[in-house]
Amino acid sequence: MIEENEQTPEETPEESAEDSPQSAEAEAPAADAAESAEDSPQPAEPEPEALAEEPAAEEPVAEDPVADEAPAADKPPAAEAAAPAEPEEVVHPKQRRKRARSEHTGETRPQRSSEERVADRAAKRSRLSASRRAYRQKQREKRAASPRPEAPQVEPKEHGPGRPRVRQGIVVSAKPDKTITVRIDVARRHRTYKKIVRSSSTLHAHDESNEANEGDTVRVVETRPLSRTKRWRLVEILERAR
Repeated sequence: MIEENEQTPEETPEESAEDSPQSAEAEAPAADAAESAEDSPQPAEPEPEALAEEPAAEEPVAEDPVADEAPAADKPPAAEAAAPAEPEEVVHPKQRRKRARSEHTGETRPQRSSEERVADRAAKRSRLSASRRAYRQKQREKRAASPRPEAPQVEPKEHGPGRPRVRQGIVVSAKPDKTITVRIDVARRHRTYKKIVRSSSTLHAHDESNEANEGDTVRVVETRPLSRTKRWRLVEILERAR
């Protein structure tokens, strides 16, 4: 009876795994992974106080406005357009034509008919006339905005429109009645050679009271024609002859 009631002990999973070769091969990589996990340092568990101090959710940090600003080189085109534009270079028409000739590639234009040439000339004339008309209108408006100051009235002079000339000379002859002959000596520098060039000329002057004598230094002034040769009049005697 004892032999019949005795039962064989049940095989445990470990024993069954050891008995089966496939289970042994499956457990081999699991054991290696466990060993590597034991060798690697595990992160320390946070203490309960540290967990209590840590905020529930991270608050977004306010970004620095200075850092957000893009450098001047990375500004959009709109910012560049807002900046004051540089004044355009004023180029003379002759210089503009010269630049256009230098930029010309040398390619010939297609052959045009006479009607096209006439139309081009007419368009060019109309364009130039429009620009001239606009320029003249602009000048008229400018003159109307700032009128010229009135010129001061000039009183009429006694001896006509110009001031009479005055000369100083030496009397060389006083024989005629009320007439003297005066020599005017002139010394001026030559324009090219810078040399002093001396010259003289004679003229007839009217002496009403026959005061001047030969050798006197006198001053004469231009006047109306008094005779065929007299166009001058005695003003004063500067120095008497010795």
